[in-house]
Amino acid sequence: MLHIEFITDLGARVTVDVESADKLLEVQRQYGRLGWTSGELPSGGYQFPFDNEPDFDWALLGARKYTTPEGEELVYHKGHAYRRRELEPVDSRKMKLPAAVKYSRGAKNSDPEHVREKADGEFEYVTLAIFRGGRRQDRYALPGGAPSGAPRTAAPAQAQPAPQRPRPAAAAVAPRAAAVGVVEEETPF
Repeated sequence: MLHIEFITDLGARVTVDVESADKLLEVQRQYGRLGWTSGELPSGGYQFPFDNEPDFDWALLGARKYTTPEGEELVYHKGHAYRRRELEPVDSRKMKLPAAVKYSRGAKNSDPEHVREKADGEFEYVTLAIFRGGRRQDRYALPGGAPSGAPRTAAPAQAQPAPQRPRPAAAAVAPRAAAVGVVEEETPF
């Protein structure tokens, strides 16, 4: 039996038992959809293969992707909005890097020093995730996402509103004898 610790969207620590390693990502998706996170943001952000970006399952990180009415793609994670930035390939004598897509935001005074990155001038930023190089990992894709052979120019997935659950009909009993039941809460986002 494996154990994974989550931090809820309200800061509570919860330990969840996982039957086996092959169920781990399923459990991370389940609780990540609630905004719960596991682990701390690594220096430089999470690293994923470039081809995973169009259909990446942000619930794995306890985040969600959305598009503003102006068309800007953002990822919401732990109360912060990270912007999507496309980075051109670098080919110089000192460095050679392939193209990348990065989700980052401006750093705040409250951010730990190890996650702050320096940019030009005095500006600092925090990277949530960077997609560069590597071989696509289908395990990181949205369930039912684009197949591994999908073209890189595929349109990014847009957040859809959560479906409304039907409310149970009122019980046909006297108001004082109404049945008490547990109703699942919808995700906070």
